[in-house]
Amino acid sequence: MFADTKKLLEKASAGKYAIGHFNFSNLEVLQGIVQAAEKLKSPVILATTESAVHYAGIPYLVALAKTAVQSAKVPLALHLDHGTDIKIIKQAIQAGYSSVMIDASHEPFEKNVQLTKRVVQLAYRKGISVEAELGTIGGAEDAVRARKILYTDPEKAQEFVERTSCDFLAVAIGTSHGAYKFSGAGKAKLHMDLLQEIRKKTKVPLVLHGSSQVSPALVQEARKYGARLRDARGVPDAQLKRAINFGVAKVNTDTDIRIAFDAAVRKTLHDQPKDIDPRHILGPARDAVQRVVEQRLRVLGSRGKR
Repeated sequence: MFADTKKLLEKASAGKYAIGHFNFSNLEVLQGIVQAAEKLKSPVILATTESAVHYAGIPYLVALAKTAVQSAKVPLALHLDHGTDIKIIKQAIQAGYSSVMIDASHEPFEKNVQLTKRVVQLAYRKGISVEAELGTIGGAEDAVRARKILYTDPEKAQEFVERTSCDFLAVAIGTSHGAYKFSGAGKAKLHMDLLQEIRKKTKVPLVLHGSSQVSPALVQEARKYGARLRDARGVPDAQLKRAINFGVAKVNTDTDIRIAFDAAVRKTLHDQPKDIDPRHILGPARDAVQRVVEQRLRVLGSRGKR
């Protein structure tokens, strides 16, 4: 069965490392994630967005994840990322996800509290943990709308956690969704002092969204074969490690996987234009995903923490 997300994060928080959350919506990406976790003996969180649910359907996604769990020798949790549709959140709860996220961060504080409390009540009946978000993370990715960063207020974070009983909290300290996190700004500006204050005020594991590295080498590879990724920038490993040291226990990665997958597919189609076998086209992409996830797990410090 799927691992308990809350227990994984509490253990990581105590050990000052982070659990990697990796989004998937097809077989090859899932295999790349799990193969990396197995190789490095690291627990991971497999995650699906609402867009992934619309694309593949919860039964297919859960079946893929359950198949991975049956053969894996490391803990694998299954998480619903950025849940905004109560109907889909309920479906994920009924399907046996380890955890669900209710993202009402775009709503006024009181409405965010009420919506989060509602999801907590629904999830707790099934023994499922809940992630919530306070403050808004910038950028745009998947179904998450482009928006400005609204930094998390430490006092409000304390009140929010106490009133909602959420199990872990996504915070806004300067990260941003998508490949263009810091275009114009030039470099990442994560507010570690703010993170430390939030950590002091809250007793739950903290989550960092929008923290992909956006590897310059992968961006260059994708560009070489036709991708248009101008001014793509991410969060440097050094800053991510500092954030983990200051209390982040869960780190979400999606953009890095997308760029790696895209670059590998483009290269294969360019180098082998006569090959129409999907396995030959998608196999190298799966391997590229595995390499990215391995690199992320090393940065997060979760290697050997199974």
